[in-house]
Amino acid sequence: KLTKLNITWRALSPCLSPRVSAGKQIMASTLESYVDQIVNVITNDGRNIVGVLKGYDQCINIILESCHERVFSPDAGVEQVELGLYIIRGDNVSIIGEVDEDEDLSIDYSKVKGEILKPVVH
Repeated sequence: KLTKLNITWRALSPCLSPRVSAGKQIMASTLESYVDQIVNVITNDGRNIVGVLKGYDQCINIILESCHERVFSPDAGVEQVELGLYIIRGDNVSIIGEVDEDEDLSIDYSKVKGEILKPVVH
């Protein structure tokens, strides 16, 4: 039964198949150095989420701890919305980058203004 369950899971989750794209395999191996580090994730819908990377899989599904969303506005400073523990599906991840903590702490986000990112169009 366990084998049958495994086969069913693979059929429902194409990302777990042996045909995972080379790009995702490279990205997943790169993420290993980011575990337990503060990262900034830009999602396909333009959200900017910052938190500690706690885990990921070959589909780039990621788990962030102690995270918050930075909501940019052209009229007011950046609003930081606390999210806590957060999971982001890999197919919604556009960019992941490590955050320089010292530089990040030196920025007064209440004075930063910016346009809202537009969603990624495929």
